Amino acid sequence: MVMLAGIEVEAQAFTNTGVRDQISEKKTTTKQVKSYVCPMHPEVKSTKRGKCPKCKMDLRLEPTVKNVAVTGNQDLIADNAVREAPITSANATEAANIASNAPGYARKMIIPEVEVLDQDGNALHFYSDLIKGKTVAINFIFTTCTTICPPLAATFARVQKEMGDKVGKDVHFISISVDPLTDTPERLKAWGAKFKAGPGWTFVTGNKEQIDNLLYALGVSVSRREDHSPTVIVGNDLKGIWTRTYGLARSAQLVGLITDVMEGNVDESLTKGTAKP
Repeated sequence: MVMLAGIEVEAQAFTNTGVRDQISEKKTTTKQVKSYVCPMHPEVKSTKRGKCPKCKMDLRLEPTVKNVAVTGNQDLIADNAVREAPITSANATEAANIASNAPGYARKMIIPEVEVLDQDGNALHFYSDLIKGKTVAINFIFTTCTTICPPLAATFARVQKEMGDKVGKDVHFISISVDPLTDTPERLKAWGAKFKAGPGWTFVTGNKEQIDNLLYALGVSVSRREDHSPTVIVGNDLKGIWTRTYGLARSAQLVGLITDVMEGNVDESLTKGTAKP
């Protein structure tokens, strides 16, 4: 009986050891995997550096880290993507005070904090990097346009010249592409050079979904790029004043409007026939 008991104990110990070994073999480990993505075409991804086969832009390291759980031969990917919420472009109390002084024109404006690319390929957050605390003039273009876009850019160029060193300091120009699938940063930079775009004039493109969300928030979304209107939005984020006007107006008229918005005033004669954002 004693011998049988001993054999049984040894058998149980052997069984437990085998179970521990199996558990050890199946033990789940974690590791970090780098993923590179095209800033223009987020569906193009790679685990190695390289260029996008669609637009030839360099793939960039994704800002979020993916945790990969390895169990046997299977990779379980948990994406830690975080959705960015839109933010208010002006302090609510201050905007309300300005609104009481300029009824019909001053108001808060909700600007989405989408990620965009400038003409140098820099990744920016649209609101915090380009709008927050600034006076801005925004128009909408695409580089293959042969109708209203060149005159829109030429008008900005004249305003840039007339306002001199105030551009980039007191006011910032922004041209947003309505055709981000075509307009890479390189194309926008070359296009801007034709109009002698200087410091303080930023050209914006990026992922189509992000740009579409931005255009919708700014009230200029269209189903066809050719249908976009020659609108210029002028805003003073710090004082909460926003208005829009005709982008092909005389440069002197636009300079007057921008100056008034910088100072916290809006002259109705300069925005006659236009709507608020």
